[in-house]
Amino acid sequence: MSKKSRMGLSPTVSKSLLAVAVVAAVTVAGIDASRSGSGSDARAKLTMIAPAAAGGGWDLVAREAQQALRSDGIVNNAQVVNVPGAGGTIGLSQLESLAGQSTTVMVTGTVMLGGIAINNSETTLADTVPIAKFAEDFEVFVVPKDSPYQNVEDMIAAWRENPGGLPIGGGSLGGIDHIVAGQLAQQADIDPAAINYIAYSGGGEVLTSLLSNTVGVAVSGYNDFRDQIEAGNVRALAVAAPEPVDGIDVPTFVELGYNVDLVNWRGIVAPPGISDEDRDTLIAIATEMQDTEQWATAVARNKWKVSFQTGDEFGEFLEVEQTRITDILRELGLV
Repeated sequence: MSKKSRMGLSPTVSKSLLAVAVVAAVTVAGIDASRSGSGSDARAKLTMIAPAAAGGGWDLVAREAQQALRSDGIVNNAQVVNVPGAGGTIGLSQLESLAGQSTTVMVTGTVMLGGIAINNSETTLADTVPIAKFAEDFEVFVVPKDSPYQNVEDMIAAWRENPGGLPIGGGSLGGIDHIVAGQLAQQADIDPAAINYIAYSGGGEVLTSLLSNTVGVAVSGYNDFRDQIEAGNVRALAVAAPEPVDGIDVPTFVELGYNVDLVNWRGIVAPPGISDEDRDTLIAIATEMQDTEQWATAVARNKWKVSFQTGDEFGEFLEVEQTRITDILRELGLV
């Protein structure tokens, strides 16, 4: 069996990605055509690209930001457009095509760094203008309420016995869901390249696959599963975090003896080629949003951890983080 087959890629994946790329191109072209001007116009109208399907972490961040920008009058018209595919790199390439235009930004995070590496993307975050990093989000492993796995040890015992026999659903190949699944496998003495990882374009699809028993275990951001956890339809086994997370009553992998603590940060970047003045305007918008009560409420509700950086500081973080994530993927044998 080939490596790609073990990771859960279907024979139609290339056609699917091509179709998504076409849709994305048309969508962003529509965004571009509907705008007028640049620079301070971002105060009048700002479009945020969520480079994944609706219902996932990037989409959640974009829509929470949209509400904060609207409620406090920071931006008169804030819109969200979903451009899914290839770990966010389709949205990234479309953002690059909007060079010099400052009324569109894109949500990004750890997932995209993995997508860039595993898809060998010609466009990277180094081709964008860093605006702000807002917060960190946390990954959680969940199973259906009637799953035979009552805890992580139960799951790992079955996993060791047949690594390819336990389908694990998560986000895009090479993204943080895939990475933490690979890290846990490595910690459990399972070959990360042998696991049956099935990639989906967003947290909503991951949840659907779990509830329909298409996969036996799912991994994604806590908020993708929060409502179903609280309703008792799924059970959380463990959360990937360096220390216990306030409001999440789930043990960390570290507490359970597994060194799996990679977090998923959330931020925004702008197209290349915008002026320094335009960049400063977008940073000011992000900073004002960060300081709103609406955003603080969103952070608390979604169990995020504030990790605010802007401009050059954020850019330096991106450079180091891309190297780190690529190195992890190489260590796991995934690139």
